[in-house]
Amino acid sequence: MSKFAYRYSIVLISLFLLVACTKTSKTAKAEISETYVSDNYTKKEVDIEMRDGITLHTTIYTPKDTSKEYPILMQRTPYSSRPYGEGEFKTQIGPNIHLMKEGNIIVYQDVRGRWLSEGHYENMRAYIPNKTSDKDVDESTDTYDTIDWLVKNVEHNNGNVGVWGISYPGYYATYATIDAHPALKASSPQACIGDFFFDDFHHNGAYLLSYFRATSLFGTPRPNGDQPIDTAWYSLPDLQTEDQYQFFLDKGPLKNLNSFFEYDIKDEMSIAPDGMTDDYFWNELKEHPNYDELWQSRGLIQHLDKSKSHVATMIVGGWFDAEDLYGPLETYKNIEKNSDGYNTMVFGPWDHGRWARRNGRNLVGNYYFGDSISEFFQEKIETKFFNHFLKGKGDANSGLPEAYVYDSGRKEWKEYNAWPPEGTTKKAMFLSENQELTTELKGASEIKFVSDVKKPVPYSEDIKSIFTPRKYMTDDQRFAARRSDVLVFETEVMEEDFTLAGDIMAKLKVATTGDAADWIVKIIDVHPADVETNEEMQDHLKMSNYHLMVRSEVLRGRFRNSFSNPEPFVPNEKTEVNIKLQDVFHTIKKGHKLQVQVQSTWFPLIDLNPQTYVDNIFKADEADFKTQTHTVFTDSSVEFSVLE
Repeated sequence: MSKFAYRYSIVLISLFLLVACTKTSKTAKAEISETYVSDNYTKKEVDIEMRDGITLHTTIYTPKDTSKEYPILMQRTPYSSRPYGEGEFKTQIGPNIHLMKEGNIIVYQDVRGRWLSEGHYENMRAYIPNKTSDKDVDESTDTYDTIDWLVKNVEHNNGNVGVWGISYPGYYATYATIDAHPALKASSPQACIGDFFFDDFHHNGAYLLSYFRATSLFGTPRPNGDQPIDTAWYSLPDLQTEDQYQFFLDKGPLKNLNSFFEYDIKDEMSIAPDGMTDDYFWNELKEHPNYDELWQSRGLIQHLDKSKSHVATMIVGGWFDAEDLYGPLETYKNIEKNSDGYNTMVFGPWDHGRWARRNGRNLVGNYYFGDSISEFFQEKIETKFFNHFLKGKGDANSGLPEAYVYDSGRKEWKEYNAWPPEGTTKKAMFLSENQELTTELKGASEIKFVSDVKKPVPYSEDIKSIFTPRKYMTDDQRFAARRSDVLVFETEVMEEDFTLAGDIMAKLKVATTGDAADWIVKIIDVHPADVETNEEMQDHLKMSNYHLMVRSEVLRGRFRNSFSNPEPFVPNEKTEVNIKLQDVFHTIKKGHKLQVQVQSTWFPLIDLNPQTYVDNIFKADEADFKTQTHTVFTDSSVEFSVLE
C-alpha cells in the first residue's frame, strides 16, 4: 500500500476509536474487573433484516440476572461493534459504568455499509422525507426497523428503548429521533455531527486541513463493495514528518494532495465504486467546494422538525470540542424550536467526548478546569436521564434543568431553565485603535496588516502530525498576539466579573488589496500575573498572563453573503463580514482582561486561501497564491451575549 504506513495508521485509528466510541479509560477499567461484562452479561450476535432486505450486524449484551425486565440502550456506529464472536466481550459496555452495573440490555450495531453489516455506506446518508416504498431507506428507517425487531425478539426487555452516541454515533442518535419508533423513549446525541459543511471537515466553508488524515477513515469504500468485512480496509496517509505545518506549507495547493488518494487499480483493498480509482470522500470534498445540494441534502439540522415529541432528548457537548461544537448546539436549538417534547442540553469544559472518560483531573490541553467533572456528569446527569425515561416515570419532571452548563471561567456548574439564560443581553464592543476593545465607537480609522501566504499564522505553537487537533482550543495565544499579522484588541483590567453566555457575532468591516481572504476571530481571556500554574502544564509555559482562547471561528470570505453562491471581494473596497462564533459560557473574572484577536490565516487548521479568487480552491494553482494587505476598520465590533 504505497504512501501509507499501515501499522502506524492502525494504531492511530485504534486511539481514535477508543476516544470517540468505546470511551474506556484506564481509570474506568480500574473500577471494574476485566471480566465484569462476561461475568454479568450474555452476548449474542444477530443480523437484523431491514425493510429492503439488507441485514445489519447487531451485538446484544443481556444481563444474566433474568429476574426482571430491562430497557434497551443502543448505539449505532460506523466504527465497528467489535469484538466479533460471541465468546469475545468488551471490557465495558453502555454509556457509563453506572448504567452497566445496574443492568440494562446494551446493543451495538454496525450501520449500513460498514464492517459486518450489508449494504452501501454513505457518509451522512441523506434523509428521505417522503418515502413511497420499502426501497426508500435512510438511517431513520434502519433505526426504526432495528428497534422494532429488538422489542419483539429480545427477552426480558421492558419495551423502552434509549439511544446514545458520541461524535458520528451521536449523529445516528439524533437521526433516531426523526420519524422515531414508538418504543424509543430517550435519545442522547453527544458531540453529534450536524452538517459536514460546518462540522468536522469545514468551518463556515473553510476546509479543515487538520482533518485531511481523517478522510480515509470516513470515505474509503469497502474492498468488496456492499459485502461485510471484519478487518480495517482503510489506513491514514503517512506524512513522514512530525512537522505538520511545514509539510502542508511545502505541499502547496490542495490539488497536490490528490496523490494521497490515488490507488493502484490492482489493489483490491482500494477499488472504489463505479470504477473510481481515488478516494470516494476526497472526490466529494474537492468537487463540491460550496454548500450545494450534496451537502445540503446530507445535513441533519434542517430535518429536526421531524423529531418526535415522545422522544426525550439530552444533547451533550464540550465547550472546547474542536471537532463537533456546531452540531450539538444547533441540534439542541433546532429541536427546541421545532418540538414541544422534553429537550435539554449539557455542556461542560471538555474536548471531544472527554465526558465519557473517568480520569479525575479535567484538563483540555494545558488548561485545568477541576476534578471529577466527567464522573459527576456520568453519575448525576447521564444516568439520571436514562433511568427516568427508561425505568422511571418518563414524564417531564426528570429533576434535570433545561440547561446544565459549566462556567469555564468560574469553574462551576450552573442550572438554567432556558438557554441562553434569562437575563442575557447583547453588548457590542468596538475594535478601536491602540489595541483597545471599547464599549464606544471611536471613529472609523484603518488598521492594516500584511497576510503573507509564505508565513501563515499557525493555529498553535505546538503543531504535530496528529489525527485531529484538540488542545489548541485552550492554547495560550500569546505567541499569536506577538505577530504583526494578528491584530489585538483588549479591555482594561476587569473591575468586576463579566459573564459571556450564548453566541458571539463578530461584525467586521474590512478591505483587501486582493479579491479573496479568510477572516478569523478569537475571543481570549487574559489572565493576571499572579495565577498559579497547574502541574500538568508544558514546561515552557506558565499560567501567569496566560491567554486562554475561549472561542474562535473562521469565515471563508467568499461565503460572506451566501454559502451556496460565493463571490469575490472588490479590491480595496470596504466590505461587511459577519462571523457567528458558537456559544460560550465563560466568565472573564475580575482582574482578567477580555481580548479579541483578528487574523486572516490559521494554518494548517484550515487550508491556505490563495487570496486570489478562484472558483474552486481545491483546484487552485501555485500562481494563484499571493500575499495581500488587509484592512480592518475601527467601526468593526464584536457583539457578545452577556449575562447580567
